[in-house]
Amino acid sequence: MIKAIFFDWFNTLARYEPPREELHSQVLHEFGIELSPDKLIPAVLVADRYFFEENAISPVGKRSREEQTEAYIHYTKIMLNEVGVKPSRELLLEIVKKGQRLFGALKFILFDDTLPTLKTLKERKFILGSLTNYDKDMASICHELGVDPYLDFVVTSGEVGVDKPRPPIFLKALEKANVEASEAVHVGDQYQIDVTGARGVGITPILIDRYNLYPEVTDCRRIKSLTELAQFL
Repeated sequence: MIKAIFFDWFNTLARYEPPREELHSQVLHEFGIELSPDKLIPAVLVADRYFFEENAISPVGKRSREEQTEAYIHYTKIMLNEVGVKPSRELLLEIVKKGQRLFGALKFILFDDTLPTLKTLKERKFILGSLTNYDKDMASICHELGVDPYLDFVVTSGEVGVDKPRPPIFLKALEKANVEASEAVHVGDQYQIDVTGARGVGITPILIDRYNLYPEVTDCRRIKSLTELAQFL
């Protein structure tokens, strides 16, 4: 019987505000590349998939400055290639430098289905937690966004010293929930990080695919919104 539900944070419970596609569009405009935010949305998500899978191999934030820059250059290259733009390496580097200054002002907002779903699940007496690779003050973020009445705990990579998909972050969640792996599910938007990581310790994974990035995935349950999760459980 399922007793606990764990959630990834970014693109599962929350997203950035302003939307990253708007900031990317703004940065590119300064370099003479005119792309609307709407056109950039799928390109950003494809680049995200690269970045999160790369981060699963070795946390980008813990690499050398040069290695981090290379990862962001490649991210930007993937994003632009997706919309048919193939800039030089020199231009990519300038775009990355400009973008890093703007992206420091991003804040989180919740998806529309987050609070209603958490409320429903809490009323059904599930233990709820969030597992995130963000090494930030998640307590204040959760309080500001109004999710702390529903989440029993948050486990961050900074707390356990490793990122998902490595086992310790999932094992810490099981410890805090005081449940066996067979009694928990983990909901996340990245296959290599969330599905593989949860499955590696025996937790049932559920892939939330809000943007239809994983149509090929059939080896775990795939949902398009958190509303489906409440219905499923």
